[in-house]
Amino acid sequence: MTNLAVIGAQWGDEGKGKIVDWLSSRADVVVRFQGGHNAGHTIVINGVEYKLSLLPSGIVRPGKRSIIGNGVVLDPEHLLSEIKLLRSQGVEITPKTLMVSDSVALILPVHQAIDSAREAARGNAKIGTTGRGIGPAYEDKVARRALRLGDLANPDTMAEKLSAIVEHHNVWLLAGGHTPANANQMFADLMAMRDELMAFSGQCWKLLAELQANNKLVLFEGAQGVMLDIDHGTYPFVTSSNTVAGQAATGSGFGPASISFVLGITKAYTTRVGSGPFPTEEFSDDGERMGERGREFGTVTGRKRRCGWFDAVMVRQANAIAGITGMALTKLDVLDGFDVLKICVGYDLNGVKLDYFPSDSAAQAKCKPIYEEMPGWHDSTYGARSWDQLPLSAVKYIRRVEELTKTPVTLLSTSPERNDTIIVRDPFSA
Repeated sequence: MTNLAVIGAQWGDEGKGKIVDWLSSRADVVVRFQGGHNAGHTIVINGVEYKLSLLPSGIVRPGKRSIIGNGVVLDPEHLLSEIKLLRSQGVEITPKTLMVSDSVALILPVHQAIDSAREAARGNAKIGTTGRGIGPAYEDKVARRALRLGDLANPDTMAEKLSAIVEHHNVWLLAGGHTPANANQMFADLMAMRDELMAFSGQCWKLLAELQANNKLVLFEGAQGVMLDIDHGTYPFVTSSNTVAGQAATGSGFGPASISFVLGITKAYTTRVGSGPFPTEEFSDDGERMGERGREFGTVTGRKRRCGWFDAVMVRQANAIAGITGMALTKLDVLDGFDVLKICVGYDLNGVKLDYFPSDSAAQAKCKPIYEEMPGWHDSTYGARSWDQLPLSAVKYIRRVEELTKTPVTLLSTSPERNDTIIVRDPFSA
């Protein structure tokens, strides 16, 4: 058996929550290793929806350990709010089931204020952030002035760091005509939450080492997708962390050699939230149909997702960059009923054909998709649990996706329900 990393292979929203939840039945522990509460998962179990944006998806599985690793930036108030909501739905969350790295950087109200103010100042050049303070929190982490969870054990350290953080950011807030942050208020709010937060604090790297020594299976859960990676995505319209599989090791304190399989969650079409290039975006009724059938609204923000045809060039590039071993293809049923399906097999950039997505933002905006068309199908794929239940045209579509992306489909998801999954290859036994 092998440890497994699960990441998104597009721009996020690929259906990672359902897949991670399904896989967690086999794992002993599920680890979040990057991002914050700006990206959400919706898990459906027996008709009940669980909406997660910070807690690992495995938290809804009884008897499983969940870890929030050091690579995450954590909003303390949101964490406690999400725990409270899940507990109200009958999910048991205690320090025995959840550990948060004591070195995780905290998202503070000043980070949210800076995030929203900057986005508003950009006008038509908005990046499309959620305004939840993720980027500014990572900035403070890299600048070595962040307040970390472990710092809450020492009030003097808390006060000193909060003062320095506020002093730095208030220069910009005041210059922009915004209300300055109040270090004393943030200190009081954190002290009120401290005991409850610190109950979950621990050395995650140590726990993972102990689990590894006892041959426990670890499942690493990423947020967003490869094309939102700060280094490899459609910069500057990206998130503030690395979303590739290599971050699973860095963001948790776990040796990279111990992660043997990387599963890339890949939607059967393409969606994107917020601003940024999207070569295969479909503005016709077909795009609207994908959005309506796929319920394409953000779990966290409620924002409508932009929809378009499958981009094989981009997914092939993402799979190569992230070292994806196999794909979990999701939402195939959304394509039921289309007479013709399109797959992007290249880009036209000012008359030059490209087989990759360029890193230059100006070039990205000018890329026009080159499509290959395939016949659709009219039988339903919803809830299928075997290849025999799929229309022949659907199987041909899947095989063409594999061929163009140079990556095999390991799992096929045919509905939000955890058991509506076709297993092609067991990633834990690879």
